[in-house]
Formats: sequence, C-alpha cells, structure tokens
Amino acid sequence: MARKRVSVTYESDTGRNQKFHDNYSGADMTRNQFVRQIESGNYSNYHVRTVNGVKTPVSNPDSKTNNNLG
Repeated sequence: MARKRVSVTYESDTGRNQKFHDNYSGADMTRNQFVRQIESGNYSNYHVRTVNGVKTPVSNPDSKTNNNLG
C-alpha cells in the first residue's frame, strides 16, 4: 500500500488541522504554509476551501484513501 503524501500532525481543540508533514519530502508545514504550497501548484491532489472564513487544505475527492488528510 502506498503511503500518504501528507499527514496531519496537529489539530486544534475544535478539530481544525493546523500542522502537516509531507511524508515524501520530510517537510513540516503550518496550515498557512500548506495552503500556499497548494495554491502554488505543488500539491496537485489537494485543494483549498474556505471554511468559516479560514483557508483550509483538503484532499481532492476520489476513491483513494492514501491521499486523505487525517
């Protein structure tokens, strides 16, 4: 089974994903850094949604489970 590209490493008390780890490159990112990377086109399997006024990284919907955040 392929490993996830990105994992969530910290979540706020309200459940918002705050910190992320790229399992391929080893990079650790805050939510804002990950959002910027997605918007720059560096993570094609993810996109950004605005949830309650906050830009939030989400995985693109598909039948795969290895690219889901969580």
